[in-house]
Amino acid sequence: MKYKAGEYEVIVIGGGHAGCEAALASARMGCRTLLLTLNIDNIALMPCNPAVGGPAKGHLVREVDALGGEIGINTDQTLIQVRLLNTGKGPAVRAIRAQCDKKFYQRKMILTLESQENLTVKEAVVEKIISRGDKVRGVITRNGAEFKTQTLVLTTGTYLRGKIIVGDIKYSGGPSGQQAAVKLTDSLKDLGLEVGRFKTGTPPRVDRRTVDFKKMKEQPGDTKPLRFSFMSEGIIRPNVSCWLTNTNKKTHEIIRSNLHRAPLFSGTIEGIGPRYCPSIEDKVVRFEDKESHQVFLEPEGMDTYEMYVQGMSTSLPEDVQQQMLRSINGMENVTIMRTGYAIEYDIIWPVQLHPTLETKNIKGLFTAGQINGTSGYEEAAAQGILAGINAALVVKEKEKLVIKRSEAYIGVLVDDLVTKGIEEPYRMLTSRAEYRLLLRHDNADERLTELGWKIGLASKERMERFFKKKKIIKRELQRLSTFKIKPGNKSLNEMLVKRGTAPLKKVITAAELLKRPEISYRDLKNCMDDWPDLDPEIEFQVETEIKYEGYIKKQKEQVERFQKLEDKKLPDWDYMQLEGLSREAQEKLNKIRPISLGQASRISGVSPADINVLLILLEKRKRSGSVP
Repeated sequence: MKYKAGEYEVIVIGGGHAGCEAALASARMGCRTLLLTLNIDNIALMPCNPAVGGPAKGHLVREVDALGGEIGINTDQTLIQVRLLNTGKGPAVRAIRAQCDKKFYQRKMILTLESQENLTVKEAVVEKIISRGDKVRGVITRNGAEFKTQTLVLTTGTYLRGKIIVGDIKYSGGPSGQQAAVKLTDSLKDLGLEVGRFKTGTPPRVDRRTVDFKKMKEQPGDTKPLRFSFMSEGIIRPNVSCWLTNTNKKTHEIIRSNLHRAPLFSGTIEGIGPRYCPSIEDKVVRFEDKESHQVFLEPEGMDTYEMYVQGMSTSLPEDVQQQMLRSINGMENVTIMRTGYAIEYDIIWPVQLHPTLETKNIKGLFTAGQINGTSGYEEAAAQGILAGINAALVVKEKEKLVIKRSEAYIGVLVDDLVTKGIEEPYRMLTSRAEYRLLLRHDNADERLTELGWKIGLASKERMERFFKKKKIIKRELQRLSTFKIKPGNKSLNEMLVKRGTAPLKKVITAAELLKRPEISYRDLKNCMDDWPDLDPEIEFQVETEIKYEGYIKKQKEQVERFQKLEDKKLPDWDYMQLEGLSREAQEKLNKIRPISLGQASRISGVSPADINVLLILLEKRKRSGSVP
């Protein structure tokens, strides 16, 4: 029996990392927002490793934060270890990674949601999406509640017809023993959306009291202050170590002798799994020449003995999981607290989406997170904030937001999904970004905070901090370009020789000296009197801007050239009727419906010759004012 339960401007289905960002974004932009979740206690659940960040993923977190999102703030408040990765490599691939207190992370995010103005949180199982014509109108829950809305954001994660698999045991369910959303997939199909099936997995969790850490290598966090959010200041958190060990020949023998019981190889698993995060049985088979694989033991929180066994994701039977864990150095007497498992779930193929994350056939319906075929909390949060922003902009009858590849990793992520499509769970990598020197984690605020302010999401305080930082960087760059250093500085010359570079023989500016690859900003600071005391992150950004000035300029010029194609907007043509295009190009263009010539050029199967045909047609259209 249906009953009218309320009306909202934006409804978000799902309380994972995408749902949290989507709901907070639309509410902070002034829209009456409803978040519907299967279980309020599991909002912001980290069913896999309770860690945030890393290369590319950390960049996404910084970008979400710069726009006015929450994942960075919440991570800073709940982390128990933090590290800066790739410090020996170039600035484009350096990134922060944090281990979080799993339960604390959830509690803080739930309180943030419940405290947010314009946002209502309800526990409910959504079974049907209501539409009228080509527009979304609302949802109906299992209990018969009907909620009306102007826009709907689906962030269902791995819960759509979720199936847990351990050995030959299969049952309906979501991550960590939760219920699955069974009927919603049928509603998506009724709306004309094409659905696929993916798979992911998680390793066992073990009791830290049964681990011999003396046989492992300690992995401590950094002692210097690191933060994800540009708003975080003075947060003091614990620094809890992780531990490194390895699988061995015996481990691999146990796995190989039980492959006939492995769902991945027995045909029990139907969904496509992630290439970049394979199960241990998959790694042993694919890399049979390797005698060992790294295994990290990582704490799940301050108030639990549970430890996450990174690198041992598996769906092997429970008895085999215990055997292989106990074959590993330091884990000879380990006790499993939670069994590893695989989970299959439904997705929608993301080529059915516009770059705004709105579905092409149903107006006002947005999707974000793992339903779009991605993996990872960070990718989910990035899509969530974009979908939430655009849902709010639809309500406000304003132009929807498209983030370019040259502006952010968020733009790369979304463009890859909607333009290139996917065949496996998508993971963000720095190699996917062609302009990654411009898209560093340290300058995310420079790229996106003003955009967040313009659309009404970034706060006044955030803007003030951004302008203050921008002013300091500009002033320091100017100072270094005019600050003269004389060759008579003894401590400086000793430092230069020690670094393997020539001592000064003539007067040069600090900026000129800093261009030497062997010299850091901190090196100059240690050798000079009256040197300003800046935030380490500002020091890094200043140093990067000077050292990589030529490369940065070159990438900006590439962006400007490519932008000419992005600026050429494509009309809603029936490409099957356009002469001169290859048959493959006609089919791909008709399916993806690119918004610009730039997007069309990135579609697999659309050749440079096809792009030239589109260019000619656009010129004819411009001159005649008619559509071919």
